[in-house]
Amino acid sequence: MTTPSRLLLAGFVAGSAFFAGCETTEGVKNPAGVPVTEMKPDERGFVAGTGIESQDLVSVTDKMARSILGIPEIARARVRSSIVLEPVVNNTRFPINKDIFLTRIRTQLNSKAAGRVSFLDREMMKTLERERALKQSGQVTASSDPHVVEFRGADFFLTGKLDGLTTRTTAGTSDYVLYSFRLTNARTSEIVWEDSAEVKKQGLEDAAYR
Repeated sequence: MTTPSRLLLAGFVAGSAFFAGCETTEGVKNPAGVPVTEMKPDERGFVAGTGIESQDLVSVTDKMARSILGIPEIARARVRSSIVLEPVVNNTRFPINKDIFLTRIRTQLNSKAAGRVSFLDREMMKTLERERALKQSGQVTASSDPHVVEFRGADFFLTGKLDGLTTRTTAGTSDYVLYSFRLTNARTSEIVWEDSAEVKKQGLEDAAYR
């Protein structure tokens, strides 16, 4: 075989190998990685630490929602109670989105309270006040009297606190977290309901939370 023929054959083989490689890798998303495992939020997964996990969130908020629905101020109320959510205090070492606890309690109560409670959206107050001002000035239309104050006052304030205790030794890490929540009467400042849940975990390695 002549030298030009050998060069032509070598180029053909190299080109075939290149395109074959492209074909075998097409559609492969993460060939060297671990496939994603879909799990239920209340399951403890293989990626876990000693801190606040999704199963803790589900368990704690389910307990709090059931507990609130059972108190006389809610269960036997003649009219629907209005609740305002106040920020949760996080005293643990875990930098988590603490307000997710109240968000889930709210959604649980809204779906299961059968109209016994309602939540006032104080986060929207500036937007609501601006809308009311537009209606009062006649810049936008209103289906009701724009001069009547329509914002309801709260009957109760719901808030919570996360407290933690951590122990570290050469044997590993231990974390204890106390989840406490309370419902306060907006007129009398009386705490009409309070409940808590405790979780303690130990492990050889710590985990990063964000």
